[in-house]
Amino acid sequence: MINLETLTIKKASDHLKNGDFSAKELTAAYLKNIEEKNSALNVYLEVFSDALKSAELIKEFSHPMSGIPVALKDNMLIKGKKASSGSRILENYVATYDSFITKKLKEAGAIILGRTNMDEFAMGSSTENSAYGVTKNPHDFERVPGGSSGGSAAAIAADLALASLGSDTGGSIRQPAAFCGVVGFKPSYGRVSRSGLMALASSLDQIGPFTKTVEDAEIFYNLIKGKDPQDSTSLSDEVKEEENKKKKFKIGIPYHFLAEGVDEAVMSNFQQSIKKLESLGHEIVEIELPNVKYSLAVYYIIMPAEASSNLARYDGVKFGYHQEGSNLLEDYLLSRGNGFGKESRRRIMLGTYVLSSGYYDAYYGKANGVRNLIRNDFEKAFQNIDLILTPTTASPAFKIGEKTTDPVSMYLSDIFTVPANITGMPSISVPSGFTEVSGKRLPLGIQFTAPFLADERLFEIGKQLENYHG
Repeated sequence: MINLETLTIKKASDHLKNGDFSAKELTAAYLKNIEEKNSALNVYLEVFSDALKSAELIKEFSHPMSGIPVALKDNMLIKGKKASSGSRILENYVATYDSFITKKLKEAGAIILGRTNMDEFAMGSSTENSAYGVTKNPHDFERVPGGSSGGSAAAIAADLALASLGSDTGGSIRQPAAFCGVVGFKPSYGRVSRSGLMALASSLDQIGPFTKTVEDAEIFYNLIKGKDPQDSTSLSDEVKEEENKKKKFKIGIPYHFLAEGVDEAVMSNFQQSIKKLESLGHEIVEIELPNVKYSLAVYYIIMPAEASSNLARYDGVKFGYHQEGSNLLEDYLLSRGNGFGKESRRRIMLGTYVLSSGYYDAYYGKANGVRNLIRNDFEKAFQNIDLILTPTTASPAFKIGEKTTDPVSMYLSDIFTVPANITGMPSISVPSGFTEVSGKRLPLGIQFTAPFLADERLFEIGKQLENYHG
């Protein structure tokens, strides 16, 4: 009997190499778990019928990811498989090619179990905006798993995959990772190709892993990173990441940014994490990021603007959902009106407005100017420190339906995660303990952010915290 609860990529890889169990047996164990739990959790939109067959073919374990069962967010293309991006408008769309990351997974011999639920076109922080129903948080079925990669985070927390991939536009990997008590890593912008990822906001989107441990996140990341000729924003192999040689870091905390709206339990847990870091020999200092308070406002101009441009291709003509009207305009109106959900329509309209004639400079142009100010603030801070620490989220997971009538309150759940997307910096959410709410133990996470291309620092600090026994 394989104990999935204690399994990590590292341990599973060793077991597979030693012949303790086969890739087929490991995959079968996850499929059995999915069969038992998925109907209650709604993590997978589809479990692939050929997963077991693929696992049977894996006899050599040349890579740590060989034979490892993984799940992919529903906005990543797998040739011959459906990819709906959580939307009705792409209900029966079948991918005609593999995304860059899918190719990498197949080459390494990883087993793709299925596609996970998500907020429609990655627009949301709770996975409640999926056209295919909400995903439940494995720690409390009445609560959200976070979003937009809620299915991918819940898959790890519920042992329905050993690792998974999500996309992070404003915190969509790190926020659900914190809510579900797993590790979520957003690499430096351009380190992982976006080819074959359905775009939300092209200057913000980045693919990254969910895993149980920081070591596993590093293993997964090292497989999927790299230059891709199909993605002009992916970084060339000449652009080297900084090689981390440090064990002790100077860590900056922008206390002014944590002054209001942070849950008491989150703050108390955050203070405990600081004490752990200090006992590990790291230096904690207070820092100022004068313009970081504008991050969310900047994000909610740039992201909808880019989304309205990117989603224009879903018109009911070339692919996906189509509804017949009396003329072409009516075709568009009916297909888009019925195909897109409420939140997608809200953001598309907002984005179209800020890009429209007469408003472009006032909104989009100004937001990009402030984006540069925020980036400069971080670059200045990083001249004196190695890492920045904040809570990942301002509260533990909230209840399903709690924020659906208040979009602004929902948007605020990205307050600490958005700056890393605006600046392109790498950032990781690491589990930091639990808080009890209404008799349920809810996970909490802390977030480390490093300078651009200093991704390795995040793995070092994360592993130190994981191995801490104070």
